[in-house]
Amino acid sequence: MFGYIVVNKPELKFREFAVYQSYYCGLCRALKEKYGRFGQMTLSYDMTFLVMLLTGLYEPETMEGTVRCIIHPFEKHPVSRNLYTDYAADVNVLLSYYKCEDDWIDERKVGKYLFAAFLRKKNNRIAKEYPEKACKMVENLKRLHEVEKSGGVTLDETAGLFGAIMAELFVYHEDEWADSLRRIGFYFGKFIYLMDAYDDIEEDLKKNCYNPFAPRFSEEGFEEEVKGILTMMMAECSREFEKLPILLHAEILRNILYAGVWTKYEAVHARRMKEKGSGKSEQQGAQTAEENTEKQDGVPKL
Repeated sequence: MFGYIVVNKPELKFREFAVYQSYYCGLCRALKEKYGRFGQMTLSYDMTFLVMLLTGLYEPETMEGTVRCIIHPFEKHPVSRNLYTDYAADVNVLLSYYKCEDDWIDERKVGKYLFAAFLRKKNNRIAKEYPEKACKMVENLKRLHEVEKSGGVTLDETAGLFGAIMAELFVYHEDEWADSLRRIGFYFGKFIYLMDAYDDIEEDLKKNCYNPFAPRFSEEGFEEEVKGILTMMMAECSREFEKLPILLHAEILRNILYAGVWTKYEAVHARRMKEKGSGKSEQQGAQTAEENTEKQDGVPKL
């Protein structure tokens, strides 16, 4: 359910993308140093946005340098890291662990069960450091599992449960900016949940898994409805973001809010339209072939 909050690279300046990538690499290193290879495997661009958002708002002392890694073994690349990098690493592992447990309960995915087992000790340590966040995460995921199983709530309520989880993760300090950060996190969470549902709907229907868009999928106007809902989520995020006094990395953050978040949506939408177009072409081709056969036989088929 991660990886939807990214930059739109073509619209960024080269230097801006380098800065963005340096925070991503900083988060990667923090995960590896604090939680090993399995922690590093939870790395996501979604949490990179959180690091840059908190960094832009509070402007902490940030360590900058260059390193080599297993992905870039021959060339050093820039890395930026601060206290919010370490915080994002902590909550990223926390969220990944509980999400894996939830996937195991929902779909009996053995891989998720094993990955959760590898993260369990690390997660217990983080949960002790952030008990309120861990408690709220467990409560909302449990409730989300229950309502998905029953299928008896509205799309907005279901997405809102995941939004509530992200709302708490977006707040590091309880200060004058906490309410705006919670609202950004809440609507980001709803966007991620709904975007994931939009992305997975065909697979979920095949497996008979819950998907909030399932009742609407075959209806006319489905694509327009989804785009409208996702647009509302990002409009709320952007409105709250613009209230914050952020100058540092503001253009990169705006790139993500106004363009980057739509990168995956456009890819999924284009793929789905192509598949529908191919299916329509095959149906038209079959109909034409049948009409030609009728003409050759000289007898119309009923």
